[in-house]
Amino acid sequence: MYRIIQTVLAMLFLFTAMPQGLRAAEGLRDLVNALGEAKLSAMDEHIAALAKTGEPEVVAILDALGAGNLYARKADGQVFLTKESGSNLALIDPISGESAGETPKAAMSKIKVNNSVRRAVRAALGGLTLLSPDRAQRLKAAQSVLQTPDVDALDAVENALAAEKDEAVRTVLEQARATMLLASDRPIEEKKEAVRLLRENGGREALPVLSAALGSAENGLEQDIEAAIASIEQAQEFWNAGQNVWYGLSLGSVLLLAAIGLAITFGVMGIINMAHGEMVMLGAYTTFLVQDVVRTSFPHLFEWSLAIALPLAFLFTGAVGLVLERGVIRFLYGRPLETLLATWGISLILQQSVRTIFGPTNREVGNPSWMSGAFELGGLTITWNRLWIIVFALAVFTALLFLLKKTPMGLQMRAVTQNRRMASSMGIRTPLVDALTFALGSGIAGIAGVALSQIDNVSPNLGQGYIIDSFMVVVFGGVGNLWGTLVGAFSLGILNKFLEPYAGAVLGKILVLVLIILFIQKRPRGLFALKGRAVEA
Repeated sequence: MYRIIQTVLAMLFLFTAMPQGLRAAEGLRDLVNALGEAKLSAMDEHIAALAKTGEPEVVAILDALGAGNLYARKADGQVFLTKESGSNLALIDPISGESAGETPKAAMSKIKVNNSVRRAVRAALGGLTLLSPDRAQRLKAAQSVLQTPDVDALDAVENALAAEKDEAVRTVLEQARATMLLASDRPIEEKKEAVRLLRENGGREALPVLSAALGSAENGLEQDIEAAIASIEQAQEFWNAGQNVWYGLSLGSVLLLAAIGLAITFGVMGIINMAHGEMVMLGAYTTFLVQDVVRTSFPHLFEWSLAIALPLAFLFTGAVGLVLERGVIRFLYGRPLETLLATWGISLILQQSVRTIFGPTNREVGNPSWMSGAFELGGLTITWNRLWIIVFALAVFTALLFLLKKTPMGLQMRAVTQNRRMASSMGIRTPLVDALTFALGSGIAGIAGVALSQIDNVSPNLGQGYIIDSFMVVVFGGVGNLWGTLVGAFSLGILNKFLEPYAGAVLGKILVLVLIILFIQKRPRGLFALKGRAVEA
């Protein structure tokens, strides 16, 4: 009897002396092996049990489970992480991460998963990585928990929130906690505080959460939820209006780029240039060619491809414009109908030439990393490519304004615009001014094509989508007036975006056209009429 007691005491001593990490590892191994025998209906419970251990090894195990790379050995039920190795499977110990050799696929049984199991895995992984030392990983985990809230993860979220110092991560965790609280059995005071937080910070994403909670809300909580829903909807109306203004400014910047060159040629020369849209199209194809060369020969310069394309597009389209003016248009001054028909024919020739060279299909033009993605500003979603195009349009406008106001060429252009005969009698070579003006307008259309290639399809018909709108902008703002073009572009852009939700895109454009016609009846020279003897005559 004494020997038996002595043996038992020795075993107890050995167990208590065993390192705690080793005992934990053995317990974790049992939980992992249990996955091999679990039914799909009970898999959520096993995943939750693994997640509660908080062990770092669980992340790789759950990742493998969600990806379908977790197998159980038929001989003894041991579960392993696996990788393909020819006709065999390479086994990896789930606890130590060490290789456990290879085995035929027939000797292993794949642990089955479905969408429900994958959702449980994602939720569990979110809770496991909430305490990661990596800030980016914590933020990603918090967003994952917010997107798939699970009441069982409420304690983990609260623990993470208590330890979190980063303000952005805390905000996401607070919203996730509030969402979970509404579905929990916590006291009503905590739920009211959750409703208040969702009302203040939840935004559009909080509406479905609050609406779902309203159906099962307790007495005393319904009014808080209804007031929160009404407040969020009212705020969303304001942000929706702001989003429409942003879309209008974005469209206005595109119209400004497309119309600003037309405003110069139309104002100085009186030419109705129906081929102006094709200059935009040629600028976009120049961008495509530059990116094609960069991708094949200088891939490390792709981030600079637009900067390379801008001067090339300006020079190429400016040269095309100069050839057109010297070869065709200069013989048709004073005959506006014939000029319109001639430039329309030139536009068809340019379109068909591009179809012959590049084909009729759209061409891919990539976005550099600094023009990709979007960011949130309050309740607005701002895309980087649209933001940069607005900045670019304003930069082009400023540069052109400087050219017209502060340079000899600009002075001559304004003189010809105001009184061509007087300018000619003062020694200004009006034919040269006409040629340079047409080349400048065409060059600006080319760099507009560079910008439009980032937001529209590059095809032979690219310019046709903007030529009518460009003429409307020029006529509405005042022929030849840059400030009128700026105000007209942004005004029509915003008006279009406010009409579209109610009238549709096509009917909205028709309404804008009707409004412009009515406006021109009252102010035939547009918003900002040019001054000058010849103009006023």
